[in-house]
Amino acid sequence: MKKSLILIVVAIMLVLAACGSTTKKESDTDTDVKKSEKSEVNLYTSRHYDVDTELYKKFEEETGIKVNVIKDEADVLIERIKREGTATKADLLLTADVGRLYRAKEEGLLQTVSSDILSKQIPKNLRDDEGMWVGLTKRARIIVYNKDKVKPEELSTYEALTEDKWKSRVLVRSSESVYNQSLLASFIEIDGEEKAKEWAQGIVNNFAQNPGGGDRDQAKAIAAGIGDVAIMNSYYFGQMLNSQEPEEVKVAENLGVFFPNQETTGTHVNISGAGVIKDSKNAENALKLLEFLTGEEAQSKFASANYEFPVNENVEPSELLKSWGDFKEQEIPLSILGENNAKAIMVFNEVGWK
Repeated sequence: MKKSLILIVVAIMLVLAACGSTTKKESDTDTDVKKSEKSEVNLYTSRHYDVDTELYKKFEEETGIKVNVIKDEADVLIERIKREGTATKADLLLTADVGRLYRAKEEGLLQTVSSDILSKQIPKNLRDDEGMWVGLTKRARIIVYNKDKVKPEELSTYEALTEDKWKSRVLVRSSESVYNQSLLASFIEIDGEEKAKEWAQGIVNNFAQNPGGGDRDQAKAIAAGIGDVAIMNSYYFGQMLNSQEPEEVKVAENLGVFFPNQETTGTHVNISGAGVIKDSKNAENALKLLEFLTGEEAQSKFASANYEFPVNENVEPSELLKSWGDFKEQEIPLSILGENNAKAIMVFNEVGWK
């Protein structure tokens, strides 16, 4: 009897030990999963530059946080995040235009973040009022011109490009370009919708050709003798001057840079920027990446490698950008560019800007 009792007790102890061992293993597994989650950040980005990849690797080295990158067009990424819902793996959305950040916010995809570091590193006008997105880099919408046919003193404002003297001489990409949509959205804010429509109609009247291609294609069209002036983003011109393709460098070297509206409202400036996803599983890591990308080291890299203007005021522009001279920037809340986007598209359609 005693022997049977002893055997029963031993059996019970073995069962309890096994349960304890199983519980510990499950607990260890949970811990490993949590560690795995904490050591990564999933970035959905529409940017496609080598310098970005270099900076992500630098961030990984300094923090041990793995950056998983998903690249696509901004609108595609926004739709994907919406479709994925609460199950999304996205932690951070990075886009090349504030209008897309505004849309993501309006769709309820972003969350408010608070960071003394971001507040210190990014001026207030380059941050969302509710803390849902921040600027990472700036780019100006400049006028480039054929040095052999146009003198810089002939240029003044975006509006002046609608004058008869520029008939069949103006090059610009299509109305589907978010950069043009944001430019027109800024005019709607500054001058009202009617005057903005007059400007758009005037540019259409002065087209050197039907819009097509990207910003660099407009510069190449000047070299081909199709037009004499083009509206393009400053960083594209910087890339052309430092291109691996000799033909692009040759094109850019024959063009001049002009910052319009210096005596009036200032040159239009847009940003690339990012926001933390509402359903992020690694929001803390996403915030750390934002703080890193707006720090002095990363900002210097953006400026020197991609010819973008830094948002961090402690960082100077690259030597190339400084060689173009100082310029006055438009002073409007950047969220306005998103708010007026639908109106801008409507105006483009009305005037026949394809």
